[in-house]
Amino acid sequence: MAGYERSPAVSPHDGAAPKRDPAPWRLRPSTADDAAWIAELRAEVMRPDLERLGRFDPDRVRQRFLNAFVPEFTSVIEASGAGEAVGASKAVGASEPPGAPESPGSPAPDEDRTHLALGVIAVRPEPDALWIEHFYLAPSQQGHGLGSAVLQHVMREHADERPFRLDVLQGSPARRLYERHGFEFEREDEVDVFLVRAPDVNMLR
Repeated sequence: MAGYERSPAVSPHDGAAPKRDPAPWRLRPSTADDAAWIAELRAEVMRPDLERLGRFDPDRVRQRFLNAFVPEFTSVIEASGAGEAVGASKAVGASEPPGAPESPGSPAPDEDRTHLALGVIAVRPEPDALWIEHFYLAPSQQGHGLGSAVLQHVMREHADERPFRLDVLQGSPARRLYERHGFEFEREDEVDVFLVRAPDVNMLR
């Protein structure tokens, strides 16, 4: 898509924190109203790696997302009243069309609950690949299995004959998560490592 700037999927590592089952979660379609808080989350999540690489600029890291954000490619990860939320709380169903699918294991819609935003993930289709981008989780949600659960679900939902591709910052612990899910090294430069996962016939519906 013209004007869409690639953004690395850098954050949802399942590293040193003790494992626990992730809270019930679901995905909802993002809207233009989500842009501001996602930009703030991106700055928070990417800061440690960008500072390590000597490339952190608080204005640039936000503006790059705002310039690249395409709501129709992006989903917000929500949990029902659980964990440290980012962005505004939203009533269940307030931002999605009737009958929107729920993620596996997530609670059924309930008007007495709120869904709290815990992160975001995007899948950008290209003719030769599906790019996983803007995959950011609130820091309190990292390291407990949510990143793995969301990644597996999104890949199943989008699987076709194209490979999945993504990039991570050099030295990012997120690389371990992706490699555990079948991504392999493709190429690198001084800032990014590019990973690819071949199409999996078991994922095709």
